[in-house]
Amino acid sequence: MKSEFLIAITQLAAEKNLPRDVVLRAVEAALVSAYKKDSGLQGNITVRIDPDRGSVHVYQHKMVVEEVSDPKTEMTLDEARRYKPDARIGDTVTIEVTPQGAGRIAAQTAKQVVLQRLREAEREKVYEEFAAREGEIVSGVIQRVEPRQVIVDLGHTEAVLPASEQVRTEQYRPGQRMRFYLLEVQRTAKGPQLVLSRTHRNLVKRLLELEVPEVAKGIVEVKAIAREPGQRSKVAVAARQPGVDPVGACVGLRGLRIQNIVNELGGERIDVVEWDKDPARFVANALSPAQVSRVIINEDEKTAIVIVPDRQLSLAIGKEGQNARLAAKLTGWRIDIKPESVLEKVGAHARDGAPAEAPPARTERPAEEERPLQPWEEVIEREGPAETAVEAEATAPAPAQEEAAAPAAEAPAEGEPAPVGSPAQRPVIRFAEEVLGRSARRLEKEEAKGKKAKKGPRRPKVEDEDFDLKELEELEEL
Repeated sequence: MKSEFLIAITQLAAEKNLPRDVVLRAVEAALVSAYKKDSGLQGNITVRIDPDRGSVHVYQHKMVVEEVSDPKTEMTLDEARRYKPDARIGDTVTIEVTPQGAGRIAAQTAKQVVLQRLREAEREKVYEEFAAREGEIVSGVIQRVEPRQVIVDLGHTEAVLPASEQVRTEQYRPGQRMRFYLLEVQRTAKGPQLVLSRTHRNLVKRLLELEVPEVAKGIVEVKAIAREPGQRSKVAVAARQPGVDPVGACVGLRGLRIQNIVNELGGERIDVVEWDKDPARFVANALSPAQVSRVIINEDEKTAIVIVPDRQLSLAIGKEGQNARLAAKLTGWRIDIKPESVLEKVGAHARDGAPAEAPPARTERPAEEERPLQPWEEVIEREGPAETAVEAEATAPAPAQEEAAAPAAEAPAEGEPAPVGSPAQRPVIRFAEEVLGRSARRLEKEEAKGKKAKKGPRRPKVEDEDFDLKELEELEEL
């Protein structure tokens, strides 16, 4: 019976993945509750299980006093010396009060207490295990995807990937295995809560430690990291030993090492640059892959003016300013990028002694393309304006009336504008038919009308009500 008791404890410890001593302490605490409820034991009660034999011993602890006020926890000096001959007032005497057995209610209570204590022990073990790994990489399988979070199974426990720590460009599917950055381990009433992250910049650092042995051993040190999750990252590295290429060590042969990290991050681009204690060189390296001609440092304002070739300007700034923004985060300097052409203009003005002027802003809109001329417009433009016969007849006065009219105005002097209302300022009207001639379509219509006129009057149909054969014959004779 005793051996079976120890075997059950050993199996329970293996099933719960807990140490055997932890399970023994949990069973002892359960037996205390069971004996108090079944046997009526009161006061300070403890239970001890012999780990070798499996025997159970129940002890009651009482304090030695002159006058007993609570018999459950106190006893007189004479009673104490029965169990301990050298007992004195103020000592604690331990008495074994092991009952013969426990009933069904006591067994049920012991079972509940054992399960509760085992759950608490499991939670405490999980907390201690992952609290020591906070800030490291953990591997897990996505269990389910919820609207505001993703639940990840880490083996012994579950972790939470909140929406704020998710990469927008990544898609999470149940059953997918990924690596996560253990951001925080919290102790709650329901057990430890693990918070994961896929956006933290230290995720790149931990992945470098896994993929690059020089970084894990400390030969190459990661100085700074700037990251925009899912898009691009910049890593500044420096060598602690002479003769070691820090960038080459991180990139690996044919880019194999860095490619593994890029694949783990879902295709996120990673730029590895060399760190330098000189701010100017560090800023120039941070703008890689763009080539930098010159860097002007202002240490008081913590700003750097970077001069780049004109053809490298867009590359230095990057798409939507991403390259310059990441370089500023990586170095901690405010970066202002200028092309070489601007520097040359400033230098030329300085040599001439005139202050440099900013180029005028372009306010005019680009000229619109000219509308193609219509055929009649081309003729008018080629032949020039001319009065038509219709206009001449309508506007020209009769000779007699012209003589009776008021004397004509004198011709304007050369170079002076003609008076208003004079024939020189009258509008000239021309018709398209006179310029282009009749169109082919109109000619076809006129020919069709001529053919119809030659055919003569329409012969009435047989169905007409006033049909008369004699009239038809007379019309034909005419």
